Amino acid sequence: MERPEIITIDGPAGAGKSTLAKEIAKRFGYFYLDSGALYRAIGYACKLKGINLEDQEEVFNCAKSLNLKLENGQVLLNGKDVSSEIRTPEAGLLASKVAKHPKVRELIIKLLRKEAKGKRVVIDGRDAGTYIFPQAQLKIFLTASPQERARRRYKELISRGFKVSYEEVLKEIKERDKLDKKRKTAPLKIPKGALVIDTTGKGIEDVIKTLIPIIDP
Repeated sequence: MERPEIITIDGPAGAGKSTLAKEIAKRFGYFYLDSGALYRAIGYACKLKGINLEDQEEVFNCAKSLNLKLENGQVLLNGKDVSSEIRTPEAGLLASKVAKHPKVRELIIKLLRKEAKGKRVVIDGRDAGTYIFPQAQLKIFLTASPQERARRRYKELISRGFKVSYEEVLKEIKERDKLDKKRKTAPLKIPKGALVIDTTGKGIEDVIKTLIPIIDP
């Protein structure tokens, strides 16, 4: 059995998607496509410009005007590294709001597919295996309880100096789940044929052990 060319990792906020994607990229030599970072960057740019996030045309025109790049683990917005600015709880909610617009999603999907050409890629997101790369050889769906996901996100934010409460983070997690599952275009769901992994109470090594025989047979 050959190594998969495309690995998709879908799941709700805080399930550990980006952590797993980065670890797979590092250990097995894959190129990491961070789709969520692109939506966060668009939401961040729209906020700076005072754009109405409910207006699809306004958001789309803003997104179209941006120069977005994923480079060496950084997110570049018009040449500036905004990796830190887009990792706030607010940026996560902004991402969900801009991602619900079909025209914005199509723009990002074209960019991601272009980036993936000729590479072995691992991508995490909400619709990576259902819509962006339905032909992926390995589809993973990570999940965990809302409480577990909130605990992880809370610890991460506190370690980075943000002043938030666990209750605030849990509320944000539940709100993002609702937005992601109910959007009309490419809602969050388990891709057909996906390997479902519940990460509640599990560390990254536990998940990697499950995947080694599949990724590196």
